[in-house]
Amino acid sequence: MKSLYGRWFDLGLDAWTLGIESSAVIALRTTNAAMGGDADGREARRMIQEKVSAAIELQSALLLGGLGTDPATAAKRVIRSYTRKVRANRRRLT
Repeated sequence: MKSLYGRWFDLGLDAWTLGIESSAVIALRTTNAAMGGDADGREARRMIQEKVSAAIELQSALLLGGLGTDPATAAKRVIRSYTRKVRANRRRLT
C-alpha cells in the first residue's frame, strides 16, 4: 500500500519492518543455540552460507542492472530480497 508521504517514507518503513523481523530471527537462533546440540552447528553454517549467498546474489544483480536505475528502486529491491529471506527463516525456525 502506498503512503501519502512518498517512496522514501515507504522505504524507511519497509527497512524498519525488516529490522524488527530480523530481530525475531536473531532471537530464535539465539534460543536454539542456547539449547546446544548438533542442530546448533548446522544452523550456524546455514546462516553463514545464506549471508554469503545473499551478498553474491545482490552484487550480481547490481552489476547486471537488476536493481533498477534510481536509488529508491535499488533500495526497495534490496530490502525486498532480504525480507523474503528473513521471513523464510522465521517460518523455518518457528
